[in-house]
Amino acid sequence: MNKKINPDYYIGSKIQVSEFISEFNLNYFEGNIIKYVVRHRQKNGVEDLEKAKWYLEKLIKKEKYQELDEIEKRVGGTI
Repeated sequence: MNKKINPDYYIGSKIQVSEFISEFNLNYFEGNIIKYVVRHRQKNGVEDLEKAKWYLEKLIKKEKYQELDEIEKRVGGTI
């Protein structure tokens, strides 16, 4: 496979990161969290962990707002 598409930091595992993300039907935030955690040792170290953290924080906010929206719908108003 082309190295630009499948660089060295993703080679050598039994499953490709993209296949894992697809298999578990992960969304954009979830997929990026997995991607940055998996590659951090071979690529950018703590920088990639910080990126994963950034996406995780975005995902947490998204999930919290989604929960609030669902509660509002059930009670018929705004909280």
